[in-house]
Amino acid sequence: MSIIQDFLRYNRQMMLPEIGDIGQEKIKQAKVLVIGAGGLGCPVLQYLATAGVGTIGIADFDIIEIHNLHRQILYTEEVVGQAKTSTAKTVVEKLNPLITVIPFEEKLTPENTSQIIQGFDFVVDGSDNFKTRYLVNDTCVNLNKTLVYGSILKFEGQVAVFNHNGGKNLRDLFPEMPDPKDVPNCNLNGVLGTLPGIIGTMMAHETLKLILGLPALNNELVLFDTIYWNFTKLNF
Repeated sequence: MSIIQDFLRYNRQMMLPEIGDIGQEKIKQAKVLVIGAGGLGCPVLQYLATAGVGTIGIADFDIIEIHNLHRQILYTEEVVGQAKTSTAKTVVEKLNPLITVIPFEEKLTPENTSQIIQGFDFVVDGSDNFKTRYLVNDTCVNLNKTLVYGSILKFEGQVAVFNHNGGKNLRDLFPEMPDPKDVPNCNLNGVLGTLPGIIGTMMAHETLKLILGLPALNNELVLFDTIYWNFTKLNF
């Protein structure tokens, strides 16, 4: 019955010669941890789930607030005040009841990050602060895990793949964590609600390509200015 369910649900992507039955099985067997269930995490979770990623972890310790709703589209006003992880798990499982969702409702620290990450094949970082980004990056390097990175601000976004098949990592691009006081953020500078949808979908797309073994970003940083639709890819 599972084979029939898989075909009925995923046949439009299975028709692609780059995917087929073998590729869909790779997606089904994949284990992906999504760091952050906010603006970037929401579209990542939606598209990985609906594509059939078999096991998805969600790591976030935040609660849903009313100002999240314009861009964090897994949530509605009825769940304001509830934990993002448990709410996201409920919604994602409704999107695709064939997958397994594992919530980690805790703040990532040097003490717990390795334990959380080690059970997954790929990590997608949609966090919104440098402390978490560098902690996740360094842990992925230590555990030899591929990391899909994204960030957003105002109308601009960035996407990269770190530590894949011997590739470079975040510290090769930005060796030291900047002082948070010197770096603009969405809390103070704002973000258009559609931007995390654009960048988050790109992150999910790149993750699926990695799972399938398709060509992916390699020591490259994508810069996307959505005001003028300027798309720049930098080698590092």
